[in-house]
Amino acid sequence: MSKRTAAPRHRRGVSTGRRRPVLVAVLATVLTGGVVLGAALLSRPGATPVDGASAPSPTTYRAHPSPTAPASASPSASPSPSVSASPSVSASPSKPAKKRTPVAVKASARTAPRTSYAAWPTATGERAVTATIEVSGTFDGGLKRFRGSGSLGTDGQSEDQGPLFELADGAVLENVVLGDPAADGVHCLGSCTLRNVWWEDVGEDAATFKGTSASATYLVDGGGARNADDKVFQHNGAGTLTIRNFQVAAFGKLYRSCGNCDTQYERHVVISGVRATGPGKVLAGINANYGDTAVISGVTLTGGDSRDITVCERFRGNSSGAEPTELGSGPDGTNCRYSASAVTYR
Repeated sequence: MSKRTAAPRHRRGVSTGRRRPVLVAVLATVLTGGVVLGAALLSRPGATPVDGASAPSPTTYRAHPSPTAPASASPSASPSPSVSASPSVSASPSKPAKKRTPVAVKASARTAPRTSYAAWPTATGERAVTATIEVSGTFDGGLKRFRGSGSLGTDGQSEDQGPLFELADGAVLENVVLGDPAADGVHCLGSCTLRNVWWEDVGEDAATFKGTSASATYLVDGGGARNADDKVFQHNGAGTLTIRNFQVAAFGKLYRSCGNCDTQYERHVVISGVRATGPGKVLAGINANYGDTAVISGVTLTGGDSRDITVCERFRGNSSGAEPTELGSGPDGTNCRYSASAVTYR
C-alpha cells in the first residue's frame, strides 16, 4: 500500500509577515482621517478647544455708538465677562469737543452808540393856561404849545410862582411844548415821567422834583430846553432823577440839588445821552456833605465856549437859606462819578 504524501504545512512565520504591511497601511489611513476630522472640528466657529490646544484670541470690536458691543450671533457663544464687560468690547466714550474760549472785547474797543436827538418840534396848536393843570395818570399834549396867562403869565425868577403843570405821584406828562411865558414850568409831587417835553423859554425852572421818599424816581426822557437863565431841573425833594436823551442850550445849570432848602435830603442824578450847547455854566451841581451823587455818561458839549462848562460841581449845602459853599469840581469817584471819556467836546 502506497504511502500518502503529506501536504506541506505553511510556516506561521511566513504568513504573519505578509499580513503586517496591510495592517499598518489600514491603521495609517484611519489615523490620517482622524487628524483631518479633528482639525475640521476645531476650525468650526464656537467649537470648544480640546485639552492642550490654545484658545483663539477674542475678537476686538471697533468703537460703536451704543454703550455695549453687539453679542455674537453664534448660539453656542455663551455670555461671558470677556464679551459683555470687556473694555475692548464696550465702545469708549467719545472725547468731548473742545470749548472755544470767548474772546474778551475791551470796553475801549466797543463803539458807543450815538444818541439820536429829535429836531425841535413845531407846535401843532396853542393853549393859554391861567390855572395850574393838575395831572394824575397820563397827560398827552399832542405837541401843543402851553403858555402861561393871567397869574401864570410871567417868566421871572420868583420862587413863589406856580407851575403850568403839577403831577401827582406816578403821573406821566408827554408830548408837550411849554412856550413863553412858562411860569415855574412843571412840578412833580412824587415819582413822575416827563417824556418828549420841550421848553422853548425856561422861566424860573423847567421842572422841580419834590418827592419826599428816598425811593422816589423821576425820569426825563427826550425833549429839550432853551434859554434858562438859572436852573433847568431843580431837585428839592429826595430820590433819584434820571435825565436821558435830552438837549439843552443857553443855560445856567442843567441840574441842581437844592443847596439851601429848609429840609435837605440825600439826592442822586443820572445823566446820559445829553447834548449841551453853550453858553452854559454847570451840567450838574450836587451837595457832597449830604451824600449826593451824579453819574454821568455819553455827554456831548458843543458851542464855542463848551470847554467852559463845568461837568460836575460839588457844594456844601445847608438848611439855613445861606448861599452854599463851593467845594470843587471834576470826577472824584465818590460824588461826581464819571470818566474823561464820558464827555465829548465838539
